[in-house]
Amino acid sequence: MSRLVSTTKGIGSHDGETVALLDVDAPDLGEALRAGYDVADIAAATVRERIPLAQVELRPTIPRPSKIWAVGFAYAAHRSEVGRTEHPDEPHIFLKAPSSVIASGQAIRFPRVASEHVDYEGELAVVVGRRATDVEVGDAMSHVAGYTICNDVSARDVQKGLVPGRGADVSAAKSFDTFTPMGPCLSTLDEFDDPGDLHLQTWVDGELRQDARTSDLIHPVGPLISYLSRQTTLEPGDVVMTGTPAGVGHPQGRYLRSGSEVRIAIEGIGTLVNRCA
Repeated sequence: MSRLVSTTKGIGSHDGETVALLDVDAPDLGEALRAGYDVADIAAATVRERIPLAQVELRPTIPRPSKIWAVGFAYAAHRSEVGRTEHPDEPHIFLKAPSSVIASGQAIRFPRVASEHVDYEGELAVVVGRRATDVEVGDAMSHVAGYTICNDVSARDVQKGLVPGRGADVSAAKSFDTFTPMGPCLSTLDEFDDPGDLHLQTWVDGELRQDARTSDLIHPVGPLISYLSRQTTLEPGDVVMTGTPAGVGHPQGRYLRSGSEVRIAIEGIGTLVNRCA
């Protein structure tokens, strides 16, 4: 169907070289989904202008989701690298602040209160297209608008309770401003030969750190959406980050530094690139 983008000039569809700005009465994809637009309707909208991709300023795929659910310890290899030995039946979930979202190309800023142990996590993210409450696994994918890429940036010292005067807090550690880079686009499910098996890679300063397939997720997208819909109603435009594979920095003490560039690529979606400030 399409790779849809939110830009400073409105909603568009891109083919890798140009962006076709679409005649949709909403400033971005999140607002369009919340207004009741279906992704098929958005993709079929009249083209009002075509602009070279290099001349377009991208916004986050969903600039301000009402909720961002995230999953921890989502791949077996990642569980092993961080020393998790238990195998719970249910996913380990937490919330991230919507105000932490930034676009591809924008800077990740280190918080003054916790600047020394900032880590990256490349993740497949799911954008909810239809309201989901207590849905069955077999119906879960019909509530998905498409996929995007997120970087679950994490202040590990806050996460682990190593900052004096602060207790361990996973949501706070991952909710600092700029700690959820998201983009570059929303790819509808028909863009993929197999939406359950995508190649994910993360580079830091040109070094490949993460290399995995989403088919290795302990909790695949359909069961995960069904599970979350039993915790809280998922609204159109909500984002679900499915978890990161092995290769994060903190087990080896390889944290991000000012000037570091994080590049995350997922086949069928594109590449999310952010530099640390």
